[in-house]
Order: sequence, then C-alpha cells, then structure tokens
Amino acid sequence: MADAIIQVVAGKLIDALKEHSGRVLEFRSQFMELKTQLDFMKSFLADANKLKRKEETVKTTLSMIRELTYDAEDILTDCLLRAEFRDHVFRCNHFLPREMIFQHRTSKRLKDINGRIEKMHKVLKTYLKTIGQQGVHDDVSSVIHRRWTSPAFDESSIVGLAEDTMKIIGWILPTKKQLHQVGIIGMGGLGKTTITQKIFNNHAILERFEERIWVSISQTVNEEETMKTMLKQLGEDTYGLDMGQMLPKIKQALEGKDYLIVMDDVWSVHGWWERLLAGLPKREGQSSAVIITTRKESVTIEMGVEKARIHQPRVLNEEESWALFCRIAFSSEKEAKQHYELEELGKDIVKKCCGLPLAIKTVGGLLKSKTLSTDVWRRIHNNFHDELATREGESSVMASLQLSYDELPTRLKQCLLCFSIYPEDSVISAEQLVHWWVGEGFVQGKDSRTAIELAFDYLSELISRCLVEVVKQRGFDGRVYTCKMHDLVRDLTIKIAREESFCSFDEHGKQRPSIQSRRLGFTGEEDVKSLNKKSKLRAFLMMNSSPVSPDKTIPLFRVRSLRVLDFSLNKLENIPIPKLLHWIISLQRLSYLNLRGVASLKELPQLIGDLRNLQLLVLNGCNNLQKLPSSITNLQKLNVLDLGYCPMMRYLPQGLGRLSNLQELSGFTVPSEADGNGCRLGELQWLSKLKVLRVNINEESDIAEEELTVLSHLKQLKVLSINTEGCEKEEIFRKLDGLSPPPHLEELYLRYYRGVTTPMWMNPKSLRDLHYLCIENGDLQFVRPSFEGGKTITWKVEGLCLKFLARLQVEWDLVMSVMPRIRYVEVSHCYMLKSFPCNTEKLGVWRK
Repeated sequence: MADAIIQVVAGKLIDALKEHSGRVLEFRSQFMELKTQLDFMKSFLADANKLKRKEETVKTTLSMIRELTYDAEDILTDCLLRAEFRDHVFRCNHFLPREMIFQHRTSKRLKDINGRIEKMHKVLKTYLKTIGQQGVHDDVSSVIHRRWTSPAFDESSIVGLAEDTMKIIGWILPTKKQLHQVGIIGMGGLGKTTITQKIFNNHAILERFEERIWVSISQTVNEEETMKTMLKQLGEDTYGLDMGQMLPKIKQALEGKDYLIVMDDVWSVHGWWERLLAGLPKREGQSSAVIITTRKESVTIEMGVEKARIHQPRVLNEEESWALFCRIAFSSEKEAKQHYELEELGKDIVKKCCGLPLAIKTVGGLLKSKTLSTDVWRRIHNNFHDELATREGESSVMASLQLSYDELPTRLKQCLLCFSIYPEDSVISAEQLVHWWVGEGFVQGKDSRTAIELAFDYLSELISRCLVEVVKQRGFDGRVYTCKMHDLVRDLTIKIAREESFCSFDEHGKQRPSIQSRRLGFTGEEDVKSLNKKSKLRAFLMMNSSPVSPDKTIPLFRVRSLRVLDFSLNKLENIPIPKLLHWIISLQRLSYLNLRGVASLKELPQLIGDLRNLQLLVLNGCNNLQKLPSSITNLQKLNVLDLGYCPMMRYLPQGLGRLSNLQELSGFTVPSEADGNGCRLGELQWLSKLKVLRVNINEESDIAEEELTVLSHLKQLKVLSINTEGCEKEEIFRKLDGLSPPPHLEELYLRYYRGVTTPMWMNPKSLRDLHYLCIENGDLQFVRPSFEGGKTITWKVEGLCLKFLARLQVEWDLVMSVMPRIRYVEVSHCYMLKSFPCNTEKLGVWRK
C-alpha cells in the first residue's frame, strides 16, 4: 500500500501549481518542471499501491518521494506567502535586496528538488522495466483473495451474542412483510458472521423458512459465482448456464416459498445487488428475509435496508470475554481455576482485547499452543500487541483490520492515521480532529462545501465504516461531538503510521520525538530536546490538561515548520505566555492555531497579522482576553475565527469585513456607540462566504436601524446564534424583533431572549429552510400567530430544543401540527408546556 500522505500531498501540490502558477512567475519554469515530475510520481504510486510485498527499492523510493513532496510543498507555500506579502503590503522597490535574496534561495531549492527527482526518475524507470508489467499484475492477483465463510459453526466456542441473535430473529420472523431486509454492521472481528450463523441455524428459523441460502461475498464481487452458489444450495444444476439464465432459474426455484438469504461480508454494491434483488420473487402471501453483514453502514443503506433495521453488535463484556477465553485457552472455566497462578495474568490479557471476540480467540489459541507456564504467559502479556501483530493468516486480528484500512479511499487514510497520536482510551474532540485535518490540508473545500463541512463528512464516513466509535453526538442529526477508537484499531494505525513515517513511534507504540518527526501528540512525558530548527514537525497537539514544566517545552520553541499548533487541552499555566506568543508569530507556515481556554492570555501581539497562512484561529474560552489587534484583518486566508466565551472581549477591530474568506465567526460582540474602533454589525454584510455566525449582544451594544438588514445579505449563512445574556434594554429587543433573517438559515439558536413573544421574523415563511430551532433561557411566554404559519406553509424543523423557559406556554399538539417533520425534541425546566411526550421539568428527550 503506497503512502496515503504522499498521494494526498502530491495531488494537492499539482492542483496548487495549476491554480497559482501565475503568482510565482519568477519560478514558473521550475515549478512546471516540478509538476511534470510529480505527475510521473503519481503514476508510480498507483503501481506501487498494487504491490503486496514492497522490495527495498520501492520502500526507499517511497521514503524519498515523501521527503520531496513535503519539501516542494514548503517551497510553494513560502512563494505564495511572499507573493501575497508583496501584493498587500509593499508595492515599492526599497525591499528589492531582500527580494533578490529570497529569489536566489528559492531558485536554488527548486533546482535541488528537481535534480533529486530527475535522479529518482531514472532509478524508477530502470526498476519498472525490471519488474515488468506482468510482475505487477502477478502481485496484484496475490493480494486479492476471498474470505470464505459458511453457515457451519461450533456452538461450543460461542459466548454471548444471544441478545443480538434474538433481536434480529424478532425482526425477520413476522410474516406481514413480503421481504425483510436486515443489516449487521461492525468492525472486523466483532462477530457479525457468528451472529448470522446462529440465526441461520436457529430452530425457529428452520421452521419459518422453506429455503435458506448462504453466500460469502468478500471484497471482490463475482456476480456469476454468487448466482451459481445460490443455485447449488437450491439443488439446481448450473452446468451450461450463462448469467442471463441463472437469475430466472433462481426465481423459479424460490417461487411461492418463504426464503432466507444471507449475504455475508459485503464490501461494495455497484449494481450487482440491484439486479439480483429485482429477480427475487416478492409476491402476496410470501414473507422472506435477507440478512447482510458488512463493515460499512453505507453498504446496507445502498442495499435497501432501513436505518431502523441496521444492528451493530456490542463488544463482549468482561465476564463474557473471560468465558470465551477460557473455552479457547483451556477446556472450560473450571479448568482455568485449577491454574490459579495463570488466572490473574489471563484476565489482564483478556482486558487488552477490549471485548473483541476475534482478538480473544486469537490470543486464546496462541496460549493454548504454549505450555501452561507463568513465564510464557507473562511474556505474551508483556508483548501482547506485538504477538497479535505477528500472527499470520487472513483470520488474524491485524490482517482482518488491515483489510478495512486498505479498502479506504486515499482521502480517508491520512485522516485515520491522525488517531495514532492520541493516547490509549482517549475521548477525542471531533472539532479538534476536523480543524487539524483542514489545517494540514488533508481536507480542502470543494464546490459549495467548505473544508470544515467535508471534514465532518469524512469523520462520519470513518464511523460508518466501524473504524471510529461515537462517544457523544447531537440528537437531531447525529453530528459527532466526541469519538474514540478501539485499542486494536489504534494499534493498526500506529503500525501504519510508523511504516509511512506519519509519526515517530518506538517498538512499544510510544511516540518518540526526533528531527524526522512530522506530528506529535505531546503528553509531557516525551523528550523534545531533539526538536530544533531543522525539525520537520508539522503538527503539535497537547494531549492532556496536566501542568507542563517549562523545561519540557522550551526546546520546542526552536521548531519553525509547524502548520498545526493546538493547546486546547491544556491551560498552559506554567508557560510564559509572552515567550510563547513571540515564538508563535515566527511560524510563517502556521495554518491552524488553537489557544482555547488559556486564562493568562490577555491580548495577541500586533505581529499576529504576519501569519498570512493562518486559516483557523481558535481562542474560545480565553476568559481574560480583552482585544484583538487591528492586524487580524490582514489574515486574508482566515476561514474560522472562534472567540466564543471570551467575556472580557468588548469588540472586534474595524476592518473585519476585509476577511473575505471567513466561513465561521463565533463570539462577535456588537460594540457600544462609544467603542469607535469596534467592528459594527453592519460591516458583517461583506463576509459573503460566512456560513456560521454567533453574535453576542450586551447591555452596552448599539445597533443602528440601518444595520437590521445586515443578516439578509449573508446568502450562505446556515447557522445563526444570537446571545443576549446580561442585556435588559427594551430598545435592543425591539430592534431584534425587526431583524431580517438570512434566506437559507438551517440552524437557529436564541439565548437569553427577553421578549415576551417570539420575534416577528421567527416564522416558517421567513425561515423556510430551518431544520433545527433552539431557544434557551429568557422570558418567552407565547408564540406569535405568524409562528404557526398557515394551511399552505409549515415549518421544516426536524429538531427542537427548549430549555429554561419557565413561562413558555405551548401545547404539544400545536408543535406537531406546525412542525410535521419534527423527530427530535429536547426539553428542560419548561414548567408550563402542555401534553409534551417527555419530562419538561428536568431534562427530557423525545424521538420519533
């Protein structure tokens, strides 16, 4: 498998060279030569991706390409930043000597890179001729193998799963429906096939279905073989039949019968299932079922399974895990008790499997083959991850999980590898991951979709492929807040990250900072003395909240290559902030900076405006941050500016409207009339790409009448939050009542609203695309008649949140009639709501 990172960075470079070649005219010929060479490298990567066993030539070449693509990206970034600096700041010639020095150095660097690529090109041409095209295809055929399964199973080796089995049997036994379709999804080794085998051989199923068919699909779908398998199990002769004859014969054999078909281990659909399903009999009086097992939720949906009929088995609990282990490593739990000296070690080993049945069986089988020796068991206990990783065969844990990784599209591979730097059992912020991916350029905006939106989609896709687990998510649409990764999937990401030099790890999976390290999740235990000016570090993320000794991090201040710097999990209480900021403003390539919750941060230096590559700036929760420098308006690439929960911030500087690429603005405080240097609400109308806006209005805020239409100019705005905490001025709420809302708003949050009735613009005609409405705290008592819409117009709202609205009087029947699409309601401390189907005094949740 070729380097996912190389493919992404090389592709990104080629796109950037196409787009920006006009801005680097003085180096155009050298960059065009670089583009030509990179195009060749991409074709080599495509061939290398097909090779199962990499020869040293390939491994060495991939390592060299990796270094070259990173170096080339650095040069292009520096050139583009320099061009922007010239365009926006200096238009005269008194900096000519500095320009000449920059051009000389850059030209030399490009010449060096192109020379290195040319040498590599010659080596590769010779190598590719040597292996020949046939050699590549031979290796490809050895990679593609079918994982064969059957309905036969050993009941004695199964523990748990009864709950899963009975749930799915309950779904398919009723005879009212012509065709039940059920999906079982989960990571490799979770027991999807085992559950299906139990269902397939269940006594009630044997009585219910006249015909049962088991088809093992695996990664490569062979439509002809699939139909032959079905015909053979139906007792039909397939000799001489072509594909056009097989499906009618299957239909004929199943006509008038109730049948159960299992499609086990499905990886993709691509039309074959649609053709097969269309040929299956579905008549009045028949009631049949199809069970699909897969690692990808999207596969079950493509095959026609309703979300409510998709089941994801849980991992085994501690008791079940131990029982399964004993059946494999011993003959029973009774025998295990006879070896009490091994029991404690065994239970610790089982805990490391984290409830994954395949891992428990693998390590149990390994120990069964060994002598019952404490020393042997302790060695396996101490080297657990290595022992699992070195187990051979397609049924081994790592081989099973590796299939899921190999099948990922390139765009998701480098995103998954980011999980490798998080400590074991970490609960990970989805927002932090998304910002990191965007900051490093792993995800870029496309068409009308922003990079942030696409990054959340990527995370959802990793979750749907059962490689990442949801910890907390939003109720109405499933937006992920936090997530985690199974320890064994994490072991796989560490293994691959080490192989591809994505991060530096030692043999125990611990991060090992070095001059070659590209990414580091800093816990305070790492020795960072090796990081210096020549370090290649691109991403640095603090991994815990424990106070860090200044001595531990001072060596970091000599690193100059960072794109991503995230301190959001640490308050930096022992770190001298002036020194930290002095270092930060030297990071010219920095794209993402997160200083969330740094209490000692009072202001940013004026020189922050020199970080022209900055795309994401997060200062959320900096309680003592008082102001931003006017130079912040120089950051033309800025997409995200988050100043939420910064109570000392009176206003943002004038000129904010110049940030024409801004997509998310949180914590915008409307200034008072006396704050002449503050950015007025009206200036936001120039932020034409804004999709998320969170506004704070306080007692001193001033809104002019002509500013009330500003939101209507924001044609792309999807999320709007208005927070009036601490504001009691009737004049402000009168003006808020007259706001003109954005035309395509999808989410609205209204907090501490002091009006008695809902604002005039809060109606389904003005907010025709609204999907989620949240009103929290305040004096709201009634909804206006316009809120109810009319016979021809109703709300499209699917999610509703009402909290701490003690005086609000609304009936549930009204909600249901004006919001017919409602499917999620969250209510808390709303004592006067009537007939609601959930608790309205404490936290209550209703789902349709």
